[in-house]
Amino acid sequence: MEITITDQAVLKIEEKIKGKKGFLKLKYNTDGCGCAVNGVVELWFTPETEDNEIAIETNKWNLYIEKAKAVFYDEKMKIDFSNEANCFRLISPQQILNGRMSLFIMNFQYERLNRLNG
Repeated sequence: MEITITDQAVLKIEEKIKGKKGFLKLKYNTDGCGCAVNGVVELWFTPETEDNEIAIETNKWNLYIEKAKAVFYDEKMKIDFSNEANCFRLISPQQILNGRMSLFIMNFQYERLNRLNG
């Protein structure tokens, strides 16, 4: 799998994470979508990776995806940022996987507390 992050997307990600240490992920979210094959790709920045995730090298950072959900992605993709729409886009030569993708920055303190208590 090949993923490129455009310069514009890199700048926007760096602006939003503001030097935090963590991991960039593409999450295939099926919550509220009906079934496991209907989902929406989301961009997450989290404090940890999970055991079921694999690292994909990009031109800037490693990007993590759930190994079982890799089938839902195309072989060649690009993450871009649209100033006009003020959102990220995940596109491939075949399709637009998500034309209005937000970057979700997980609450690092909350995530740690949940893991300790859960």
